[in-house]
Amino acid sequence: MNCPTSIKELINSFKCLPGIGEKSAERFAYHVIDMDKDTVKAFSEALLNVKNKIKYCPKCNFITENEICDICSDPSRDKETLCVVEDIKSVIRFEELNVYNGKYFVLDKLISPFDKIGPEETNIDKLLKTIEENNIKEIILAIKPTIEGEATSLYIEKMLQEKKNIDISKIAHGIPLGVEMEYLDSLTIELAFKDRKKIS
Repeated sequence: MNCPTSIKELINSFKCLPGIGEKSAERFAYHVIDMDKDTVKAFSEALLNVKNKIKYCPKCNFITENEICDICSDPSRDKETLCVVEDIKSVIRFEELNVYNGKYFVLDKLISPFDKIGPEETNIDKLLKTIEENNIKEIILAIKPTIEGEATSLYIEKMLQEKKNIDISKIAHGIPLGVEMEYLDSLTIELAFKDRKKIS
């Protein structure tokens, strides 16, 4: 028996999500059939709201519904310390744990010659401009310890070598090789920040 076209389209839509295969997508799609219309409408409106309202902060590349994100606009944050992360999930994770009170900068992409992603395809140029314009005194590199992460960290260190008035540190304690920040436990991340090592 052929599956109705509308169900096929919904299954394919769910398969676009990361980590969702054929079976999971089918389960979600058939569950939608049993949901009442108000719930489905609220779900669809939530999806549209994210696309229509969420934008990237022009200062740090984090997500916001305002012109500037809550972190950049918070006067109580340490303005002289900048934590450089790969993605918005890392910012959310660190904020949940309340282990850091400075500003952030989201790179979005890491240098990866294999994927033909060079420094110009990342936000590193914008990062360097941010450091220059905001009198940053310490850079904390909180990038996952993969080949791409290490290549990106080394490139940033090289670009900042001549800036003698900036301390560069890297979170390292207890961070396993290749792990995503969002999956680390709170104690590991807290120790990583507290025991960060000065590298320049």
